[in-house]
Amino acid sequence: MAPAAMRIAAQSLSDAKPVSFWLDDPGKPEALPALTGDERCDLLVVGGGYSGLWTALIAKERDPERDVVLIEGHEVGWAASGRNGGFCAASLTHGLPNGVERWPDEIHKLEKLGERNLDAIEDAVARYGIDCEFERTGEIDVATEPYQLEELHEWHEEMTKLGFTGTDFLDGDALRAEVDSPTFLGGLWDRRGVAMLHPAKLAWGLKQACLDLGVRIYEHTRGIELARTATGMGVRTPYGRIFARRVALGTNVFPSLVKRVRPFTVPVYDYALMTEPLSADQLASIGWKNRQGLGDSANQFHYFRLSADNRILWGGYDAIYPYGGRVSAELDQRPETFLKLAEQFFDCFPQLAGIRFSHAWGGAIDTCSRFSAFFGTAHQGQVAYAAGFTGLGVGSTRFGADVMLDLLAGEQNERTTLEMVRTKPMPFPPEPFAWAGIELTRKSLARADNNQGRRNLWLKTMDRLGLGFDS
Repeated sequence: MAPAAMRIAAQSLSDAKPVSFWLDDPGKPEALPALTGDERCDLLVVGGGYSGLWTALIAKERDPERDVVLIEGHEVGWAASGRNGGFCAASLTHGLPNGVERWPDEIHKLEKLGERNLDAIEDAVARYGIDCEFERTGEIDVATEPYQLEELHEWHEEMTKLGFTGTDFLDGDALRAEVDSPTFLGGLWDRRGVAMLHPAKLAWGLKQACLDLGVRIYEHTRGIELARTATGMGVRTPYGRIFARRVALGTNVFPSLVKRVRPFTVPVYDYALMTEPLSADQLASIGWKNRQGLGDSANQFHYFRLSADNRILWGGYDAIYPYGGRVSAELDQRPETFLKLAEQFFDCFPQLAGIRFSHAWGGAIDTCSRFSAFFGTAHQGQVAYAAGFTGLGVGSTRFGADVMLDLLAGEQNERTTLEMVRTKPMPFPPEPFAWAGIELTRKSLARADNNQGRRNLWLKTMDRLGLGFDS
């Protein structure tokens, strides 16, 4: 980083609050009391992020008489659900290319299920009056290098051959007419497959919808231990116990109460900045009238979007795995990454020179080796779990909730018979091999970005094995 660019980037960060912009909101609800003593229910949901909230809500929608309890170790929406970029995608497979590669025979069914799932989220937001700033603007995959433009063009042609429509190829002029950056060479605009929203307000709205339907929610109530009982399952908490006929685990990045599931995910820390609100002149200088989400096409990619009050969220690039899979609040801040992100922001939007960042934060993502969620049951079908959403869980966690409830009910349907649902990703090896492999993969991906996308022998081997590392 040149000294002048470093000074500009550092100055832009001087007032940034070290907290998620989404969680730093005056409308944040008060925390509910912790569980003390014993509790009984039909269904216990562990985890108060999107995965657990959707599970509790849909469980009550399916059977209003079902007695449902949800516990959360901190506060609802506090972790990834309150720290992400707010991209709510229809894709259940971490993008169509990943789905085509892994499940080619099921990809049309998976895409249809994903479209229905996003429609159902939009419907629930409206039906429950959830004020989460939902905008179905779509997303543009952006090329910033000539080889990326060629790859996007080839992929658009392949999508057309496969019968997938609704995505437009934009040349450089067409893209810059949408959002103006000197780095943009072209892109693919998925017009309906992604919505933008306020992620924390979605979590808080789902919390209220659950309460309105009769779900009992206990915050600051961590599930410590899971065990069989004479009548079902029991979960020990710091101040009590919960006895339930069935248990759904939505703990994602945090260690699963089913220990054999833990090797399938690792925590990856992702970081983001939020600018101060743009003035009318600043917004006019970049266009962005259609308010799409954007993401560039590098391996170390950025994602960026407008908030309801016309701030720009700018995140991504670094994906940091802490040795041993440690999840810690101290890892939420990484000044060297924030400095790098700020410099890259001004490279993308030089016309916004002088703007400052109001917030800088990070958070852990539950990453698995196939990039998309996996599912399963334990304790003879009395416990279900979903995990491994790999940064694309804002939308797909709702689908995961449906799957968990289907599995607990023993149903055979279009969801539970999917190969994606019936199979698991490759687990990560124990330390020090996990850290060494992930670091080698990260460095190889960075080299590929600096070498016209050419993948080295390590990445080619990983590709053949169907393994990867992403945020």
